[in-house]
Amino acid sequence: MPNAPVLELPAVAADVPSNPSPRTGSELIAATRPFAREIRFLSWFHLCSTLAIIIALLTTAALMPWWQLRLLFSVLGAGVMVRGFILFHDYMHGAIFRKSKVAGAILRVYGLIFMTPPKYWRDTHNFHHANVSTIEGSSTGSFPIMTVEMYRKATRMQRFHYHVARHPLTYLFAYITVFFFSNALEPFLRNPVKSWHTGLAILVHGGLISLLWWAGGPMTAFYAFVLPYALASALGAYMFYAQHNFQGMKMLRPEEWSVPEASLKCSSWMKLNPLLDWMTGSIGFHHVHHLNATIPFYRLKEAMNSIPELQNPPITTLNPLDVWRCLRLKVWDEKQQRMLTFREARRAA
Repeated sequence: MPNAPVLELPAVAADVPSNPSPRTGSELIAATRPFAREIRFLSWFHLCSTLAIIIALLTTAALMPWWQLRLLFSVLGAGVMVRGFILFHDYMHGAIFRKSKVAGAILRVYGLIFMTPPKYWRDTHNFHHANVSTIEGSSTGSFPIMTVEMYRKATRMQRFHYHVARHPLTYLFAYITVFFFSNALEPFLRNPVKSWHTGLAILVHGGLISLLWWAGGPMTAFYAFVLPYALASALGAYMFYAQHNFQGMKMLRPEEWSVPEASLKCSSWMKLNPLLDWMTGSIGFHHVHHLNATIPFYRLKEAMNSIPELQNPPITTLNPLDVWRCLRLKVWDEKQQRMLTFREARRAA
């Protein structure tokens, strides 16, 4: 009988590791770049559909004869207003509608209506991205963070201001505290000439309320704009806070700081159900956004699913227990490398 053929198995290359080490630094950032390519027709679809839904919901809230339905459509409109803000947010990052004058004009007006003056917001928000997870940079474009030592040395007035800045009511009434006061009024009063655009935002915002009041009365203005804007502001402010103030977060010293380190250690993934994820423009994938802010919001999930190193981030949710845990975090303890409650901070100080 002839000899049976010998099957030769392909040799395994010795230089190909079976478990490649995770990418870090510039390699990890480079892995995100394919997802930073905008799909322009999708951007237009999301912009047009989002604005159409906002107008439809808020118009219904204005015209309904029953307050229960007015309230329902106002709440739904608030969620979609947050989505509209994420479109503005992505445009200001250059993630969508680069060099589009038409879309740029629409979204800049949206920013003024939201009392988020484009130039002021871009400057402070870019500072936030460049300094996230640092103590020194936390007070600009974000909610301030003190160390235990800073808290110990702070005067009563400094502690009072810090307590106010990190109080839950500050996020609940973000309409006044964050958007009206911090984003618009304060910079305008500080330098009216340089910050004229922040004064313009107040005029545009107030002008829209006045127009709705004139056209349909105070309840029309309330249900069609004031209430949904207040709810959208509160949700947006809390999400921004919780995405950088959560159990397990880390603050970095200047010599430790890098974009990947800051993104993966001080930015969370806020897990949301599909409806809330849509309403909030997928900004819950915040660690991906901070790693590469030029990724369009509609590609953040795709990037996370495609890059293994992004699939095990710190997680938070809008579950009441998670919200309560996040809101209790107040002061950074450098020795224990964790956030403390005010009670713990006073003991440590």
